[in-house]
Amino acid sequence: MNVRTRGNRLALATVTALTALAGIAVAAVPAAAATTAADSDTPRFLEPGELPPHPSSPWYAGPVTAGQPEALPICVGDALPSIASHRSFGTEYDTNAVQVTVVERDEQRAKDFAAFLRKNLDDCAKKLMAQDPDITATQKYYGKLNVEEGAHVYGVHTASSWGSSDIGLLSVGRDGRTVTVVDWGQMGNFQHAQVADFKNTTVTAVNKLY
Repeated sequence: MNVRTRGNRLALATVTALTALAGIAVAAVPAAAATTAADSDTPRFLEPGELPPHPSSPWYAGPVTAGQPEALPICVGDALPSIASHRSFGTEYDTNAVQVTVVERDEQRAKDFAAFLRKNLDDCAKKLMAQDPDITATQKYYGKLNVEEGAHVYGVHTASSWGSSDIGLLSVGRDGRTVTVVDWGQMGNFQHAQVADFKNTTVTAVNKLY
C-alpha cells in the first residue's frame, strides 16, 4: 500500500531499486537449455505496463531482487520469509507498487501460507489503528478472482491526524506451490482505488508465476 513518503510514521510504502536477483548458474549446459531451465523454475514478475495505468506518468520498475522489499506491504510484510523475491515499481508521482513472490517446498505449505496472509489482511485496518493512534483505517474486501488456485483482493484506506489520506489495494494469489502478493497505492480514498485495473493486474501476476 502506498502512503505519503513525507512525515509518515508507519512508512507503509516506498519505491526502492535494489540490486538485481542473482542469476542461476547451470554448469555444462548449452545456453539455450540453461535459459529454458531457469524460466521453468523461476516465477515471472509483472512488467510496468501490466500495472493499473497512471493518467499522467508511465510506471518504472526496479530489478527482480532476492529477499524482502525494504518497504514491507502493510499487514502481511512481517510474515514474508527471507526466501521471498520482489520487484518494486513507481511513477513520477505519489503512486507505487510492489510484487512479492514466495516459492514454498510443496503445495500444501503454499496453501497454508496464502491462507495465513489472507487472515492477516482480514484484520488489517484494526491492526494499523492499534499500532498508531493517529491513524484512522478502513478496509474493503473485493472478492476472490478465479485464476489458478485463486486470488483475493483487499482495499485499505488510511487517514492521519496530520491530514494525509492514502488508498491501497493488496492481493494474495497462488499457483501451485507459489504465492504472490501485489501491493498498489497512492494518495486518495476509496473513490480513487483502481479496483478493476488492479484485479486485472492480479490475474496477470498469478498467471505469470510459471
